[in-house]
Amino acid sequence: MVDSDFKNVFFVKFFLNFSEDFKMNSSQLKIGDRTFTSRLIVGTGKYASFEETRDAIAASGAEMITLAVRRIELDKAKDSILNFLDPKTYCFLPNTAGCYTVKEAVMTCQLAREAGLGNMVKVEVIGDEKTLFPDNEATLEASKILVKDGFQVLPYCTDDVVLCKKLEEVGCSAVMPLAAPIGSGLGVCNPFTIKLILEAVQVPVIVDAGVGTASDACRAMELGIDGLLMNTAIAGAQDPIKMACAMKAAVECGRQAFEAGRIPKKLYASASSPLNGLIDI
Repeated sequence: MVDSDFKNVFFVKFFLNFSEDFKMNSSQLKIGDRTFTSRLIVGTGKYASFEETRDAIAASGAEMITLAVRRIELDKAKDSILNFLDPKTYCFLPNTAGCYTVKEAVMTCQLAREAGLGNMVKVEVIGDEKTLFPDNEATLEASKILVKDGFQVLPYCTDDVVLCKKLEEVGCSAVMPLAAPIGSGLGVCNPFTIKLILEAVQVPVIVDAGVGTASDACRAMELGIDGLLMNTAIAGAQDPIKMACAMKAAVECGRQAFEAGRIPKKLYASASSPLNGLIDI
C-alpha cells in the first residue's frame, strides 16, 4: 500500500470513529418519510472515476446521494455510477440538473421514478446559464405539480424567504436555498437571509451549493440549518477522500456547536475567572 493510500485509510477510520460518538449525542434529520443520522448530502458528479466517487461518498458518511438523472447512465447493464452505489446503503435523491423548463423538470422526475430511483426528488429549474441561479417561478410551479403527483419534493431555490414559504405551502418536504452560486466555493454569502428562512418555515432547511471548504460547512451548520448538500467542494478538491472526511467532521462539529449554544458576541472583554474572593497581596 502506498503512503497516500495509508493516509486515506487512516483519515476514513478516524472520522468514522468520531462520527459514531457524534451520532450518540446529536438529533436526527427527518425529511418526508425518511430519517437520517448524517446531515450531509453529497453529489456524484465531477469525480475522476466511479471508484473515486464511491470511496469519497463512503468517507463523507452521507446517507443521501443526489444523482443528475439527465447526466448519468440509468441502464445498470452498462457503465453506470449506479453499479458502484448500494441502494440498501444510500437513499438516492434524483435531481433535475440541466432542466430549464417546468416540463423538463417534471418529466425528468417521472423518468427517475420509473427507473426505480424513488419518489423523493431534488427539483431545480435553471433560469440563468451564467450564474445557474434557479428560475423561482418555474421551480414553484414544477414543485406544485410533482407534489400532486405523489413526489416528495426538495426544491433548489434562491435564499428568498417568501419563495421558501410558498414552497412549503404547496407541500414540499424541505427547502434548499443556495449558499452561493453552484461550484463557486464562496461559502454562505448571506447568512442573515438563511436565518430568516429558518424562522419562516417549519420544513427542514437544507443549504445547497456554494460551499468551498470545511470551515464553510461548519459555519453553515452553526446557523442552525438542518442539512447541507455539496458536490464540487469534495469532487474538485486535490484529495477528494480527505476532503470528504473533513466535510463530514465539519458538518458534525457545526451541528454540535449549534445544539450546544454559542456564547453571545460582546464588544468588550469579560473575565473568565471570578473577581470576588481575590487573595490580598
